[in-house]
Amino acid sequence: MKGCINTGCPQAAINLHEEIQLLGLEPDRLTYNTLIFACVKAENLEAAMRFFKEMNDKAQRLCCSDLYPDVITYTTLLMGFGHAKDLHSVQKIVLEMKSCHDLFIDRTAFTAMVDAMLNCGSIKGALCIFGEILKQAGANVDLRPKPHLYLSMMRAFADWGDYNMVKNLHERLWLDSAGTISLAAQQEADHLLMESALNNGQIDAAVENLTKIINRWKCISWTSRGGMVALRIEVLLGFNKSMLSPYLLPQVLPGNPIERIMLPLETVRPLPGSLELKKVVMRLYREPVVPIIDDWGICIGLLHREDCCEMNAPLSAMMRSPPPCVTTTTSIGHVVDLVLKKKYKMVIVVKHSNLNGTTHGSRAVGVFTAEQLHNVVAPVPEGLKQKHTVRRSLTMF
Repeated sequence: MKGCINTGCPQAAINLHEEIQLLGLEPDRLTYNTLIFACVKAENLEAAMRFFKEMNDKAQRLCCSDLYPDVITYTTLLMGFGHAKDLHSVQKIVLEMKSCHDLFIDRTAFTAMVDAMLNCGSIKGALCIFGEILKQAGANVDLRPKPHLYLSMMRAFADWGDYNMVKNLHERLWLDSAGTISLAAQQEADHLLMESALNNGQIDAAVENLTKIINRWKCISWTSRGGMVALRIEVLLGFNKSMLSPYLLPQVLPGNPIERIMLPLETVRPLPGSLELKKVVMRLYREPVVPIIDDWGICIGLLHREDCCEMNAPLSAMMRSPPPCVTTTTSIGHVVDLVLKKKYKMVIVVKHSNLNGTTHGSRAVGVFTAEQLHNVVAPVPEGLKQKHTVRRSLTMF
């Protein structure tokens, strides 16, 4: 059953229940928990509740304490009804868990309660349980929430624009959470603080938090939640007060295919991987990166100047492989994002991808370099800055 679930076939796991019965085997708690988990994965909550009832009834009939639902059973059900946004069922399960005197509700179960409440849009219910966790954690340190739970609460209150609550959670994250706070979690916490300020209409506080983010993290992904908040702040500030020094692409349209501005492969003169470095050392002195090809003319890697450390070694031994590749139809905007985000010095352009969607082994037709990007971008002109200024008092909606 676990194999079926792990390979994305939860319904097949559910069907195995009939085979278990035909063989005369009696399902135990582990079997029922696995079946309920399969039902949740298959989004068949009605079947999950049938197994739950069958499990309960059998435990009472046989007076078997090992068959009663445990914390894993309830946590799995909470996950399913939370994703289904069935608040009534979530509240019913939480009440039943608290009514079971023999059931120890651990940190994972409490976290599942909060996540299910938040998924159902019940911030008040989530806050009540969160407060209960903190209260019990005073006597039992094993119940102290992990950073994930703080972030879940912060996301909900950031949506609401409750800046004070998010600020408080941001401070308590460092003092009261258990375990290591990853860099990704730290960064998201800072982004959520900025978002809550902006959604609350506190533009100055949002700008202040964005300034701290820039100084601390040095970069921000436009595709992230925090990146979209930073973009909204940029719109409010206007070009003349921009914090991120935007550049324009006046010569190209980001939606156009990269083949329109790529350099043909022959113009960058790729080198055979079998050549020894000592024969082309001056080439690497002049150029920071050179494409490397095999005997069939297929680009197999990129040789960077800083990797050249052995004069008698072949270039293929020092190149970075596989090279970053895109197809000729990839948008210029996407390639620019790749160069900026991954700090690529060169991206290989191939004619088409393989049947499996990869570009490995495809023949290269051109390249796009960081130097090209530097040549096509331009700062925002002073006239355009004045023309597109947006007042900071603009109402948020």
